[in-house]
Amino acid sequence: MNYWLMKSEPSTFGIDDLARAKQRTTGWDGVRNYQARNFLRDEMKKGDLAFFYHSSCPVPGIAGIVKIVREGYPDRTAFDAKDDHYDAESDPREPRWYSVDVQLERKFDEVVTLETLRSHSKGALKEMVLLKRGNRLSITPVTKQEWTFITSLVRSA
Repeated sequence: MNYWLMKSEPSTFGIDDLARAKQRTTGWDGVRNYQARNFLRDEMKKGDLAFFYHSSCPVPGIAGIVKIVREGYPDRTAFDAKDDHYDAESDPREPRWYSVDVQLERKFDEVVTLETLRSHSKGALKEMVLLKRGNRLSITPVTKQEWTFITSLVRSA
């Protein structure tokens, strides 16, 4: 099993939107970065777990956990001229962009804030990709050790 961190702006699509979705499942589409695309297309596997991270908001941080329930497939938004993520150069016969389907596993009662994560950047999370200077990827791998440590920070209800 692999572990991931997937960023979304809650004003566009947040964890509450996922909680309201049919079967609490949605396609993770609209990714337009080649390295993140490669994770979606080549490395994310059914059963992998990911942190759902709220970005570009007043309190960025990890809002919950999702499970990958469908492996990489062509991102339909790339072919839809009416969609914000349309890519005129993407060819359905040789897709450029990919999606996976995710299902909500758990919404946290409280977000594990970026500030909290940064407070461990010299210790348990010193190698975490999210905390590296200049990282802007919307999808990043998370090690098992990082996963275990972060889940230990989640407050129990």
